Amino acid sequence: MNASHLPAFTDWLTIERGYSPHTVECYSRDVIEFFHSINKETKLKEISREHIGRYISSLYLMNSGSSVARKMSALRTFFKYCIRQGHISIDPLAGIAGPKRSRHIPTYLTVDEVFSLLEEPKKKDRFFLRDKAIMELIYSTGIRVSEAVATNLVDADFAAELIIIKGKGKKERLVPFGSTACQALQLWLPARNQLIAGRITRGDEPEREALFLNNRGTRLTVRSVERMVAGYGLRAGIAVRVTPHALRHSFATHLLEMGMDLRMVQELLGHASLSTTQQYTHLNLEHLTKVYDDAHPQAKKKEE
Repeated sequence: MNASHLPAFTDWLTIERGYSPHTVECYSRDVIEFFHSINKETKLKEISREHIGRYISSLYLMNSGSSVARKMSALRTFFKYCIRQGHISIDPLAGIAGPKRSRHIPTYLTVDEVFSLLEEPKKKDRFFLRDKAIMELIYSTGIRVSEAVATNLVDADFAAELIIIKGKGKKERLVPFGSTACQALQLWLPARNQLIAGRITRGDEPEREALFLNNRGTRLTVRSVERMVAGYGLRAGIAVRVTPHALRHSFATHLLEMGMDLRMVQELLGHASLSTTQQYTHLNLEHLTKVYDDAHPQAKKKEE
């Protein structure tokens, strides 16, 4: 492979496709891994279905079906890019089917578990106001943890209780966040401003804009929020490992249980496809069965 193709490919992913830095890094790593698996003397135009087949077979020995699917997706994107640029004329992946992804059941919390979690930050915790604010925001909006930490103060309209979220592919959406989250955020702001005050003279404009900060006055990281949420989950005595993503799943599940339209939930979550949101519908079978038993005449008739 001509190594000069990879930087141009990553630029194309970032600029033309609008992929996140994380996705670009994963795709680059997957493409490099493939080329390490074949003879280094093999030229790009010489790559065949046989090369692809042997590589995919080797992947199944050490990877799950979803990991294999992701790696194949990276290669498909790379070879389509190469065709588009005129580097090759035939796609070696054409006609090769990827593995079927197993249906993943999202982890979610009950309403009582969420309330217990949100009550867990106490004054003894140094950043209890921040921690409560970010957990309230994620649960009240269903935003991804990466979106939460990327949010800037100017993105929030406290009077209207609306927040601009910059999602995947640099797509923006306007999401309501409710009075409870609004109050939690406003309680956090004075402490946030104190943290940022010491950094004003350093000229770190992006850091000064961040809504959520760490103890150094810089933008909070995804990993920090994940550790923080997991810690509060343990303290609350919740049986499953609590993650920010579990809060997002809980948001969607609870809205659907309350009767919100699936397409509205899709918009709030920032899903490009309705099929992605539909993964939550099966979580409500137990809830729907109970509602049916309580309300439907035929179900009531059985009890008589």
